[in-house]
Amino acid sequence: MLIEGKWTEDWQPVQATDAKGGFVRQISSFRNWVTPDGAPGPTGTGGFAAEAGRYHLYVALICPWAHRTLIARKLKGLEAAISISVVEPALTPQGWRFAEGADAVNGAGHMHEIYTAADPIFTGRATVPVLWDKATGTIVSNESADILQMFNRGFGALASGPDLRPDDLTDQIEALNDFIYPRLNNGVYRAGFATTQVAYDEAVAEVFQALDALEERLSDGRNWLLGDRFTETDIRAFVTLVRFDVAYHGLFKCNLRRIADYPLLSRYLRRVLALPGVAGTVNLDHIKRGYYSIGKLNPTGIVPAGPVLDWAPR
Repeated sequence: MLIEGKWTEDWQPVQATDAKGGFVRQISSFRNWVTPDGAPGPTGTGGFAAEAGRYHLYVALICPWAHRTLIARKLKGLEAAISISVVEPALTPQGWRFAEGADAVNGAGHMHEIYTAADPIFTGRATVPVLWDKATGTIVSNESADILQMFNRGFGALASGPDLRPDDLTDQIEALNDFIYPRLNNGVYRAGFATTQVAYDEAVAEVFQALDALEERLSDGRNWLLGDRFTETDIRAFVTLVRFDVAYHGLFKCNLRRIADYPLLSRYLRRVLALPGVAGTVNLDHIKRGYYSIGKLNPTGIVPAGPVLDWAPR
């Protein structure tokens, strides 16, 4: 963790807990927006205009929050406009680390150096994703939900592909996002990083309530969570589902059922993977090695051989 720009202690998966011993996630610190004309977005300051080659995305392939942005970058045709750096899968005592030469923009060895390059007295965890502005040498945003929306519309004519947040579905998208996030996206972390039995029991119950609800939602034959159109909500659900049997079922103790035990969610998972380019954003080796490198949950560092997944990208 960084305190006033200095790395002070070994990386820890849990930085804060609530009164029940439940996991509390750090709030994102950088909340500016890229917009077509550089005007301010919903939060932060302006000056970040959409330009090809100006922005750089830092990601971890194990991370579901970073995975959201990778899928949006792919589906919106922004790969040529936005460069990327990928950290190594295993977490180190200093958090995310780059392989030698992997960060061609800032030459950083660890992700926390990107944060102190933007703010020399930054205090907090160095998380991914991060959207970096090469022109001003600072972080635009480290909030995945915002970056996902920026990639959808913030890059204007530089982007193509489907509208992931159509105006007529915005209310439904927000409502379903608000249901999925605490119970499923963050719910698996609340279960895995719980420090008391009561916190774990509450979290794991909500995880499977959410999965049951999504299975029921798909029972009317719809292809996507909001009907016949693929939206950002599908991305948000997918990045958790694709990691579930590989990591959350075992390491995070979310073991009442697997996604493989949900017929409709399993088919849904395959439909998302069949979208052009999406399978290429999934790296199961990084996911397994990354999660099982969390020493507090897996002190031996042993990575399990399974599970065998019939949908795994080849």
